Amino acid sequence: MNYFAKDTQQVLADLNSSTDGLTTQEAEKRQQEHGLNQLTETKQKNLFLVFLEQFKDLMVMILIISAIVSIITGNIESSIVIFAVITLNAILGTIQHIKAEKSLNSLKELSSPTAVVLRNGNKVKIPSKEVVIGDILFLEAGDLIVADGRILNSYSLQVNESSLTGESENVNKTEEVIQQEKVALGDQVNMVFSSSLVTYGRAIVVVTQTGMGTELGKIASLMNATKEKKTPLQVTLDSFGKKLSIMILIICAIVFGLSLLRGSPVMDSIMFAVALAVAAIPEALGSIVTIALAIGTQKMAKQNAIIKNLKAVEGLGCVSIICSDKTGTLTQNKMTVQKIFANGSILELDQVSVQDAVQNTLLRSSILCNDSHYSQGKAIGDPTEIALVDYYEKVFSNSVATRETWQRLQEIPFDSDRKLMSTLHYIEDEYIMYTKGAMDVLLQRAEFIFDHGQIRPLSDTDRANIHEANQKLSQQGLRVLAFAQKTMDKNRSLTLEDETGYTFLGLISMIDPPREESAAAVRDCKRAGIKAIMITGDHKITASSIAQQIGIFNDGDCSLDGVELDQMSDEELSEILPTVSVYARVSPEHKIRIVDLWQKKGQIVAMTGDGVNDAPALKKADIGIAMGITGTEVSKDAASMILTDDNFATIVKSVANGRNIYNNIKNSIKFLISGNMSGILSVLYTVAVGLTMPFTAVHLLFINLMTDSLPAIAISTEPPAKNLLDEKPRGQNESLMTKDFILDVLAQGFLIAVTTMGAFYIGQMQSPEMASTMAFSTLCLGRLFHGFTCRGKQSVFSLGVFRNRFTLLAFGVGIAFLSCVLLIPPLQDLMDVVPMNGMQLGSMVGLAFAPTFVIQIYRVIRDAVQKNKR
Repeated sequence: MNYFAKDTQQVLADLNSSTDGLTTQEAEKRQQEHGLNQLTETKQKNLFLVFLEQFKDLMVMILIISAIVSIITGNIESSIVIFAVITLNAILGTIQHIKAEKSLNSLKELSSPTAVVLRNGNKVKIPSKEVVIGDILFLEAGDLIVADGRILNSYSLQVNESSLTGESENVNKTEEVIQQEKVALGDQVNMVFSSSLVTYGRAIVVVTQTGMGTELGKIASLMNATKEKKTPLQVTLDSFGKKLSIMILIICAIVFGLSLLRGSPVMDSIMFAVALAVAAIPEALGSIVTIALAIGTQKMAKQNAIIKNLKAVEGLGCVSIICSDKTGTLTQNKMTVQKIFANGSILELDQVSVQDAVQNTLLRSSILCNDSHYSQGKAIGDPTEIALVDYYEKVFSNSVATRETWQRLQEIPFDSDRKLMSTLHYIEDEYIMYTKGAMDVLLQRAEFIFDHGQIRPLSDTDRANIHEANQKLSQQGLRVLAFAQKTMDKNRSLTLEDETGYTFLGLISMIDPPREESAAAVRDCKRAGIKAIMITGDHKITASSIAQQIGIFNDGDCSLDGVELDQMSDEELSEILPTVSVYARVSPEHKIRIVDLWQKKGQIVAMTGDGVNDAPALKKADIGIAMGITGTEVSKDAASMILTDDNFATIVKSVANGRNIYNNIKNSIKFLISGNMSGILSVLYTVAVGLTMPFTAVHLLFINLMTDSLPAIAISTEPPAKNLLDEKPRGQNESLMTKDFILDVLAQGFLIAVTTMGAFYIGQMQSPEMASTMAFSTLCLGRLFHGFTCRGKQSVFSLGVFRNRFTLLAFGVGIAFLSCVLLIPPLQDLMDVVPMNGMQLGSMVGLAFAPTFVIQIYRVIRDAVQKNKR
């Protein structure tokens, strides 16, 4: 229903309402028919289902099958350990889900607003959720609008609709009919919308829509219809897990076949295959990834970024596009005076002199012809007027005293038709009327000009100069107000006829300025290979000006508005997409379209925003980033990350953290897989040459869970490198198992396997039990040493031996575990090991250290050669 195109009586008739409001009975009936005035929330997952979802993994399935086989073959201890590991991983995943839900709920502490409506002919205050269609709603300055409505009577009503449209400027509202069939939301000046804020005046409104039927509800519905995308880490780990699982199954089948060919009993062959599966699968991988992400989450929380989805932490690390809202995200969401025009010149603020009579009078008029004020430290009124108060207070520090000295005697309130506001004051034995408003309107009514301390007739040259100054300021994206004065004969009621014959004083320009840290953050984005894009509901000139100031808009870039977007096909827009840095006057659908086109180009897109209008795009984006202070609940629900300080610069820190977390996870996986590869190669070798099994299942589980887990966790805490932001974002389809990664895993695994089998042969000189003991202990200690190698690509000397104290701690604890197993008799029996003599112990330690020594020497030489080449 286009209520904006109908007169008030027709609207009331359509809604079966009247200016007398509804009765309680009628309101209850409508509430039953349309439901409560609130947004419907998506149903949360049952915790038991969340727990079960943790087992939806092929590697976990292989482990479960291995545990069942162990039970059948009588190896109960192994099966208990395997089940304990996968259950622990599931519990960790469920706990993290619960924590994420609690973090989100803690952000919903704002109490539900109330509304004043007409019920049974009386004004009553009710909870906003009880408002129904047809209610007569009373609005005053400071009220949060709780439903959509058609204005019946407007008394200088101004509304801030930035949460819906993204525009920070107030909208002047009227009750007049709009004679058009299709009107953009921001231009429906006879309507008010849920989640908007009344900043000035008052109004009487009839409610036309509630709950999910409001414009706010439509955006919430659009958001719910938008599917969330998997993060790059999810895609990478899913792909890696499947490939690894298939490879393990193939190898196990080969080993099983070889065992049968050698004449081994079927059950022994099965146990060989099960042992190999246990050796190959990094049981601690799920826990380590979860722990690494959780550590990153805690670190980011300290840096004012709350992560709702754990895997989104890493996703930030490969973001290549940041689509940012302007208002409140890149800017301060606070109008600020920038420049003034007086005495025929545009002046920067540091050039303003209060000793100058013209400038002094101009500033005085800006504070006296002004309805805004501060109450208990809170600014009340229009943002542009608040900006004038703030600037006057900054210059004189006595705005309250000024107003008390020269009190307002009469006034003509601001009117959107005439675009002027006038007030009368008694100043220095004269009645002075100050007027502010649109430059073109006020200049037409001016006959004189206050110039360099003298009042003289306004010439054509003066008018041309003022027009030129206004144009220059406007082209910089500044909002310009003109000021004038007129001497009145006495204290009397002002009329519209008095608003003529003015003496022109000057112009004051203002803007919602960029945050101080925005420019530095954008520079860091460029350094990191990330393109920052501004998407806003504001005007193109203003948006482009801000974007240019902070470095988003550069030479060769272009800007588009919503109308231009509508006229372009996806193919046309996709062609110029890399050059568009600013999108202005856009709708929620435009934002989703822009995000979608970048994603089709293979880019990882982050979308920042705080308004309801940002929510669908926040959900559509790979990483949605909402503002914690100014952000609406709908946008917070849609986002995967929330900035508690609303600071764009926090995103750059989060990107660095995300990249570091991915690198650490990759290094941890390399540590686990290369270590497991050494076990696989050792088992394959013994099967191929017909030797006895070098390890028991208990040996492999001990290595994987006890001595591998701690170094892997320690690697995941490695501090970020200083040049982390100098690297380009990795591609969306970049596999974890790159060529270099696979070669490193094979080479490092081969080295450890060679020394392990060397120890096996030394032990075999005594007995098969000693061979197994020496192979187990060499593999275990060798993987502990290997933890230092996997901290990064450089040698430990370049990385710093003591830079990550957790790796030293993990190594020490691992040595302690191994020592207990090798030296304490009860544990020797439990772990199937036999005591070693000094020579055997020394040989084991030397062989275990050899792979790490070789790799570190290679890296030292390689780093030196690369340094010389530079």
